[in-house]
Amino acid sequence: MKMIFDLFKSKGDSQPDDVKGIRHEVLQFVKQELQKAEGGEGANIKGLALYINCSSAERQVYEAAVYADEPEQLKNEIQRISDDYSLDLPGNWLLNIHFDETLPDEAIKMSQLPVALFVKTKTHFVKLQATAFIKALSGKTSRPGYLISSEGGKYNIGRDEKAQSDEGYFRTNHIAFPSESDDERNKYISRQHAHIEWNKNLAKFVIYADEGGIPPRNKVKLRSALTEKIVKLHATQIGQELEEGDQIILGESVVLEFSYEKPDATPES
Repeated sequence: MKMIFDLFKSKGDSQPDDVKGIRHEVLQFVKQELQKAEGGEGANIKGLALYINCSSAERQVYEAAVYADEPEQLKNEIQRISDDYSLDLPGNWLLNIHFDETLPDEAIKMSQLPVALFVKTKTHFVKLQATAFIKALSGKTSRPGYLISSEGGKYNIGRDEKAQSDEGYFRTNHIAFPSESDDERNKYISRQHAHIEWNKNLAKFVIYADEGGIPPRNKVKLRSALTEKIVKLHATQIGQELEEGDQIILGESVVLEFSYEKPDATPES
C-alpha cells in the first residue's frame, strides 16, 4: 500500500498556482493522510476538515480548486480515493472546508501549499478557536459593532439589551437594537429574534432563529456571500453555518454583516 501511495508524491517542490495543479496536490495530500489514518482502516473516521490559509488574491483560485460552490464534488473525489484503496470510509462521513486566518495546531499541514487537513475520528476532533465581527449594515444597534468568540457561548440578537419574553423572564440581547432609536427599522426586530453560537464539531459559528424570529411572527434569513443564495430559517432547532461576508437579514430590512476579518476600528465586545 505504501508503494502505491508513493507513486502520487510530488516530483518537485514548486508550488502550483492554477486550479488543476492545486486540486491535484490537495487530493494527493489527502490520499497520503487517509492511508496513514487508523493504520489504513477508515471505519473510525467521522469526517475530514480541510483548512486553507491563502491570501485574498489567491482565494478565488483555491475556492475553485476545492469546489467551494459545490463541496460535494470534492467529497465524491475523496470517496473514490477511499474506494480505490479500500480505506472503507463510513457512509455518513462529513467533509468541511474552512478558509481561515490561521491553521489549527491539530491539523497536518502541507509543505507546498497553505493547506492543512484534520482527520476526525470517534475520539478526536479539532478544537479550533475563532473570533468574528458583527456590524449592522442597516438598522441601528446599541454599539457600532460586536466582537464574538468561540469561547463566548450564545450571543442573543434582539430588540433592546434587556427584553422580557412572553414567558415573563428577562433575556439579555448581546447584539441589541434599541427601541428608542430614530431608525424605524428597529421596531420590526423581535425581542427574541435570533442567536449565534460556536459549533465545535463544525468549527464554525452557527446562527439560529429564536421564537420571535420565525413565521408568522418575524423572519431570519441568511444571504451567502459566496453563492448569493438566500436561506430562510423556519425552525428554532435548525441552524445555518456562517461564512466570511455572509449577511444576516432580520425582519424585512435590517441587515447584519458577519466577518472573520478585523475591521479598521475594532468593535466593542
